[in-house]
Amino acid sequence: MGEASAHDGLMRLGLQVPYFSWPGAPESIGPTFGRIARNAEDAGLASLWVMDHFFQIHVIGPPELDMVEGYTALAFAAGQTSRIELGTLVTGVTYRHPGLLAKTVTSLDVLSGGRAWLGIGAAWNEEEHRGLGVPYPSTRERFERLEETLQICLQMWAGDQSPYRGQHYRLERPLNVPQSLRRPHPPILIGGGGEKRTLRLVAQYADACNLFDTGVGPEGLPRKLDVLREHCEAVGRDYQEIEKTVLARVTLGASGATAPSGEPTATVTETVERFGRLSDAGIDTVILGMGNDTDDAAYELLADVVRQVRDLKAAGR
Repeated sequence: MGEASAHDGLMRLGLQVPYFSWPGAPESIGPTFGRIARNAEDAGLASLWVMDHFFQIHVIGPPELDMVEGYTALAFAAGQTSRIELGTLVTGVTYRHPGLLAKTVTSLDVLSGGRAWLGIGAAWNEEEHRGLGVPYPSTRERFERLEETLQICLQMWAGDQSPYRGQHYRLERPLNVPQSLRRPHPPILIGGGGEKRTLRLVAQYADACNLFDTGVGPEGLPRKLDVLREHCEAVGRDYQEIEKTVLARVTLGASGATAPSGEPTATVTETVERFGRLSDAGIDTVILGMGNDTDDAAYELLADVVRQVRDLKAAGR
């Protein structure tokens, strides 16, 4: 599985776009998101991510704020760009049948020229499940479904059309044509830092994990990665094959400046130092949530960050 992500151990940066209620929405959403995607690629970012939610999540704003469907947004971004990789951070396993999810990610990969990721997790937002009539099973069942979904996707990307018989899913003929351009399959990222179940699934099935910077921070991340290393040893997986990513909030600007959102900004130097601490903690890739992602000038600063962090190498590599 390590071939799918082929990470060289040097730090990379990505951008997550979680907010679409820009001035003039909904008419402005397409042009603004397209501009963000192009700016991210031009700044040298390795990847572009959107949340896979149908209601806005409360940590960002009320559910009535604008939220576009994730794979539609990524397909649109694919048409605006040519190099940047594309994924959801992350798809809730309950939202799509596994066979259809594999087909969706494969289609994105084919149409984007081999740039798709499968970002996936056990799902958590009960409000939007109930609001849209999507079944919301127990935590245990969601993790069972997550493991079966990973198995199904890998089977389909391997071209194995034999029936799949799981506890929750049964597929008579998991046909996947055309196949993904990325071989052996689009890389798989599993979101979450749960030490018993989530990180075990990362060790067994994934090419990358995604952890949160907030609430854990550089001091707590090595603990999570130690647990992942233990799971890798238990299943016979090479720990170095797995890309360690973290989601971090950053608003770039001049020293002492304040973004239009009211957030204080961080300078390029401050941001590079912060990412250096994450690299020292064992992180390969930082995925940014930028408070000023619609500001074209911020991407000039971001390009400078990208250049400076290329020389950082995660601890343990």
